[in-house]
Amino acid sequence: MKSLIVASTREDAGKTSLIIGLSKALEKRFGYAKPLGDRFLYRKKRLWDYDAALLTRVFELGEEPESISIGFDHSKLRYMYDRASVFEALAGIVNEIGKERDAVLIECGANLSYGASVHLDPLTISQETGTPVVIVASGGEDEIADDLAFIKRFVTSDEATIVGVIVNKVVHPDDFRETHLPEIEAIGVDVLGIVPYVVELSTRSVSTVADKLFARVIAGEEGLGKPIRTVVVGAMSVNAAMGDPRIKTSDKLVISSGDRSDMILAVLEAGGTSAIVLTNNIVPPANVISKASEHGVPLLLVPKDTYETALQVERIHPLLTADDTEKIDRLAALAAKHLDLDRLGTLL
Repeated sequence: MKSLIVASTREDAGKTSLIIGLSKALEKRFGYAKPLGDRFLYRKKRLWDYDAALLTRVFELGEEPESISIGFDHSKLRYMYDRASVFEALAGIVNEIGKERDAVLIECGANLSYGASVHLDPLTISQETGTPVVIVASGGEDEIADDLAFIKRFVTSDEATIVGVIVNKVVHPDDFRETHLPEIEAIGVDVLGIVPYVVELSTRSVSTVADKLFARVIAGEEGLGKPIRTVVVGAMSVNAAMGDPRIKTSDKLVISSGDRSDMILAVLEAGGTSAIVLTNNIVPPANVISKASEHGVPLLLVPKDTYETALQVERIHPLLTADDTEKIDRLAALAAKHLDLDRLGTLL
């Protein structure tokens, strides 16, 4: 059974999305493992990794999400496992998931060093298991070039089997090919694809924000799948808010204290609102809740104040969900067009 490690140079490089796009483009039956979870999700007194939960649904694995990760907490893993036993546990997961599947994709953490203290960084896994590594590079164009030059200069074949890199979320792909690709190829890095940045894939959904804020949905639950492109903090007067051009945009999230009925009603009437986050655990009057339900706009109730909530929302990364079928189809099309599927197919 074949397996492939998917790693990244930096956080939020798009590994999970590329894994999904690649699997759909190759039309193979893949297994998925995430040895060290780094995106915690707590539901019904159970802890699992968000990406593991997503991929078990997208790949229709059948396994429970927590069964495809060894653990989450570094200190607990250091206590429970040494190098030999942690790889014994990983082999058990990969062998179980790989049954009746073409290959297993092993996703590592936020960057190349994540998990090194517990032997679960991508380079150590590759060294121990002989599994090849594909590195996803993202960020500014100069940052990508620096990362790849560093990898080539300081990562030797004894440390890991790196078969190539995928450059992801490139804003100006043609300029990148002209300016940086010759330099990257000159240092001997095998580029397996240059995938352009697509703004539609970087939108957050209302459900993702609700999950991350641990919000209680008190109205408009049917609108949880709406995208969020703009965030507006409604801490000003209604007249000032209505003069803000962002209020007139579509797909906006508004953050406001629950006692600001005037603001909430004005935002609902303005239209184009994806959701409203109600802060300070203040539930608005029944007529406001009823109006939000009529418009299909989710009201998300949270305990923190408006400022703290706005900071939390700012830190929420766009996360794919299994119900984002349009995004998944778009990822498959991007993979088919921009990745070297022939080369990747031989690895899988």
